[in-house]
Formats: sequence, C-alpha cells, structure tokens
Amino acid sequence: MLSFPARRLVTACSVAAVALVAAPVHAGEIYTGIGIPGIGLGYAQPMNESLTLRGDIYTLGSRSKSTVEEGILYDGRYKLQRAALLADWFPFAGSFRFTGGAAFNTYKVTLDANGAGGSITIGDRTYTTTAADGLKVQIQFPKTTPYIGIGWGHQTGSGLRFSADIGASIGRATVSATARGQLAAQPDIQTNIDKELAELRDGAAKVRAVPQLSIGLGYSF
Repeated sequence: MLSFPARRLVTACSVAAVALVAAPVHAGEIYTGIGIPGIGLGYAQPMNESLTLRGDIYTLGSRSKSTVEEGILYDGRYKLQRAALLADWFPFAGSFRFTGGAAFNTYKVTLDANGAGGSITIGDRTYTTTAADGLKVQIQFPKTTPYIGIGWGHQTGSGLRFSADIGASIGRATVSATARGQLAAQPDIQTNIDKELAELRDGAAKVRAVPQLSIGLGYSF
C-alpha cells in the first residue's frame, strides 16, 4: 500500500497527465534533488513556454534519538517528509521562475517519557510512577500548507537539466501532550504539563515555515 506522500506524488503526476489533454505536448522531465528538506524525486510537465506543472516528494525518513527537554528524558522519534503539487511560472525568457502550490507534510516529532524509573518531575511536582505511566509529547507541522518560492529550471527543453529551489511551506507548528496510566488521573497533571511545556510551545510557535533550499538534476525525454 502506498504511503501518504507517495499517494500525493501519484496524484501530482496524474494531474499533469490530465492537463496534457488540453495542451500541446512538451517533453516531460524526471528529476531528483537534494538539500532541505532532504532527498527528492519528482516529475515536471511543461504546458507551454511560461507554465510547468510538477509533483515531487522530499524526505529525510524516520529517526529515533533520546533527548532531554526541560529536565525530562524522552525517547524521540522524528519523521520528516513532504509531497507537493506545484506550478512554475516563467515570466521572462530563460530558466528563472516563480513557484506556488500546496505541500502535504509529515513533519512530526514524538517524545515519550516512560515512568519505569520510579518517578518523573513535571512542572512543579515529582510524581511516583510505574512502567505503565508516562508522558507523550508531539510536535507537528500542519499536514497541508501553501508553498511559495522562486527557482531555476523545469522549463521546456530536452536532455540533461539543472534546477534549484528557494522557498518555504508556510504554517505554524503545534505542541500537544498526553499523560498515561495513573499519571493521567492526577488532579494537577494538566497544570504541570502546561508549565513543563511552556518554553517548548513558545519555541514551536515561532516556527512559521519549513524552508526549501535544494538543487536538482533531471532529464527531459
């Protein structure tokens, strides 16, 4: 079964293919890219000299790492990937373009603190815990966001092609937290969770965009 970003990439290619019915046929381009946000693969379909439609996916995959946040040891899992449907507009003769479209994101950090150590300090209180207790924190960028940027490449042509992108997916990250086990039943747990995560939430609120700085190589056929 295709993953969420993979399905979006298939959709992007389908949109470009359907558009061909109403436009002259130009050479399509398969391209790869590297940079922020990771390693990418995409397909570009020029519609005319001024407009190209594209679909691509960039990923850094999933990683696990332990980290300490506000004095609590968490087991962290990081998943970083996005797919996009994009339109490139070439206002001048040449490869320079403006790009706009929609990004479909899986930018998520999950932090899990297990209570097996016997106690955990959250906010102003230290709670006695068992292995069944814990605290899960999730930092997530919106799943669908607008994308705007500039770049070079993906215009009409044939053969080996170079491309570059400078842009951003616009959105604001959010932070949520859930206690489990007997820890969740403590009457003051939510107040202390809010105190514990205050700085983390303030930091996440400042993230209003995920940048794209990438270069690519493709081939038009």
